[in-house]
Amino acid sequence: MTIADKQHQYREIITKAVCGKGRKFSTVTHTVTPPHQPTSILGAWIINHQYEAVRSGDGIEVIGTYDINIWYSYSKNSQTDVAKESVHYVEHVNLSYVDPKHRPSTAEVSADVVQEPNCVEANISTNGSGVVIRVEREFSVELVAETKVCVAVLPGGCGDLDGKELEFGLGDNDFEDLDPDLLDDEL
Repeated sequence: MTIADKQHQYREIITKAVCGKGRKFSTVTHTVTPPHQPTSILGAWIINHQYEAVRSGDGIEVIGTYDINIWYSYSKNSQTDVAKESVHYVEHVNLSYVDPKHRPSTAEVSADVVQEPNCVEANISTNGSGVVIRVEREFSVELVAETKVCVAVLPGGCGDLDGKELEFGLGDNDFEDLDPDLLDDEL
């Protein structure tokens, strides 16, 4: 017996679902002024990244902090030191998709780091007293809320099938083109 053999009825159900998504890649520039005038940059890295997500207007804001560490030489490359600076940021991520039927009062937001903040370039500033670093970072955000979905139901439920299995129109050869290397080993 196929599903098409039964007359469909429909129900609206309320469920929690992903009702909005967004993603943002950004490049930002910071200037750090070390206690000594730098001669050369020996390394720059970012540590201690922490963040949280909050709903904001038509998107989600990722609010966070990280520490910038710059290892540099000074006094004509005769000494070295590490300059440290904490950075606070707010990254607004627009939602590229929003379910218009979601219930805003039930909304929960989250953010995931696609690319941790990473220093991709560090140079001595043109006036020679600071270090300009370029940082790349990327976030993916989601809005989860209650929403209505429409589902097809069988009249009388599944009890009237008398142990018969439903057929979904799949034949024996429908899986021939699957690449077995892509299948999950745990299945």
